[in-house]
Amino acid sequence: MDWKENYHRWKENSGLDERLKTQLREIEQHPSLIEDCFYKNLEFGTGGMRGELGPGTNRMNIYTVRKASAGLAQYILQQGEEAKQRGVVISYDSRHQSPEFAMEAARAIGYHGIKTYVFESLHPTPVLSFAVRHIGAQAGIMITASHNPPQYNGYKVYNEDGGQLPPKEADEVIRFVNQMDDELQIPVADIETLKAKGLLVMVGEDIDRAYQDKLKSISVNPDMIQQSGSDLKIVFTPLHGTAYKPVMDGFSNWGFHNVTVVKEQAEPDPNFSTVKLPNPEEHEAFELAIKYGTEINADLLLGTDPDADRVGVAVKNSEGKYIVLTGNQTGAILLHYLLTQKREKNQLPENGIVLKTIVTSEIGRAIAASFNLPTVDTLTGFKFIGEKIHEYEKAQSHTFLFGYEESYGYLIGDFVRDKDAVQACLLAAEAALYYKRQGKTLYEALLDIYKTYGYYMEGLQSLTLKGIQGAEKIKTIMDTFRSHAPEAVAGTEVAIVEDYRSGVRHVRQSDTMEAIALPSSNVLKYILNDGTWFCLRPSGTEPKIKFYFGVKGTSMHEAEEKLTAVKKDVMALVNEI
Repeated sequence: MDWKENYHRWKENSGLDERLKTQLREIEQHPSLIEDCFYKNLEFGTGGMRGELGPGTNRMNIYTVRKASAGLAQYILQQGEEAKQRGVVISYDSRHQSPEFAMEAARAIGYHGIKTYVFESLHPTPVLSFAVRHIGAQAGIMITASHNPPQYNGYKVYNEDGGQLPPKEADEVIRFVNQMDDELQIPVADIETLKAKGLLVMVGEDIDRAYQDKLKSISVNPDMIQQSGSDLKIVFTPLHGTAYKPVMDGFSNWGFHNVTVVKEQAEPDPNFSTVKLPNPEEHEAFELAIKYGTEINADLLLGTDPDADRVGVAVKNSEGKYIVLTGNQTGAILLHYLLTQKREKNQLPENGIVLKTIVTSEIGRAIAASFNLPTVDTLTGFKFIGEKIHEYEKAQSHTFLFGYEESYGYLIGDFVRDKDAVQACLLAAEAALYYKRQGKTLYEALLDIYKTYGYYMEGLQSLTLKGIQGAEKIKTIMDTFRSHAPEAVAGTEVAIVEDYRSGVRHVRQSDTMEAIALPSSNVLKYILNDGTWFCLRPSGTEPKIKFYFGVKGTSMHEAEEKLTAVKKDVMALVNEI
């Protein structure tokens, strides 16, 4: 069907949800908006689906949620009777319609006789991941659009290991979802009937307690915290999301009692009314936290995104002003602290391993190497880190120590298989206390790391290009760079070209081709003679293309100059296209 046929199919459906009927009437005089709502099906990709709320096949609504859930149900039915009984855990964040979507997913899945466990209140992504493993479920669903604007929601699927679906499993689920012809006709069961049959179970407190118990295992200096945890002044903001209770419970259980919460952002709010974006990557999201921190002279500011899988960290710099650390900087601090303390306590396993993504700073590799530990790169997306952890666990070949990505996602304890802002908040507080007892701030600890390993600096540029034309522009950018790879950038030759779609690494000096041992992905990476690199990656969940940059200098000034130059040259090439 074309978009007009889809529109009329929805408009003429007598049983259509009343809210969506009203919204359809509101856009009657806006054909371009109607086209955008109906010109395609909201894509269910390897990370699930994410989109704007509203009517249509290209929007998040109860019908697209039912369709995705029915596809997942068919995938589970294929696994057999035991998989049906193990069931699906469903959680949701603070966004518009999240509780409703969670129940619609349970209704569509329960219709097929598959058991569901639905959280009785909003819970973070890492707790959902933990719950899948704790219950022994076959799968999990998280209703969230992560850090996107308020008009978005999303649907992430997890496998029995508690990680987001890796490509092979995702392809199977996608195949079943795409077989669902008419999203308006997906059958669903009655909630009370499902409860009476034991096919819908509400969960919460027991899982919370088990998760908090596991959190204690990641602390490497618990005695230090018990002695002087209250000496550390912390400001915390959940940015209107799900992190308030698990983070505050964690602080209390560990022994951090001097915590001030940004009260204006403590309560869940689907409009995220105090910030432009509920994203700790955006420094503006820390405006209120910095105000609070200044008033009490806080040592550490922490901010989590709505589903609490990402955390931003702000500390005082050399001038005494609060700055928000980059994800790479926070990762370097946490990794260095963790490895140093484990080595001091003879807790560092010989077969330990560190995981990061291909667009994450190389400083992590340098730190790990100084402890004689390997670092393995994965594709962008924490599901690939989770998949690696499972692989090593199954083979009993390596002990996972730390995994992170530049976009503010970290994992320390593998009882969760996705990035976990709760874990990261607690370990960041522990590291801050450790350095405070040495008379240092976290920023000074970072400078020490730079002095030891070199001044690594990274940057990110994004282009948001919506709609059909936007998708074509993104494709043109990738096609052009793929067919006409630059010879040099910022005066330095491009030494290596990595095309993750074809799985080939081209080493230009020897003109040799090497295989990249990672799944196919539409990503291009260019490495210059001096180790500088940049990477192009279209987002899988948003209408944007991202450009990542990484440099290393002998001083902060040199690194900044290198980064500015490479950014300028690459974005000039993009603008020409």
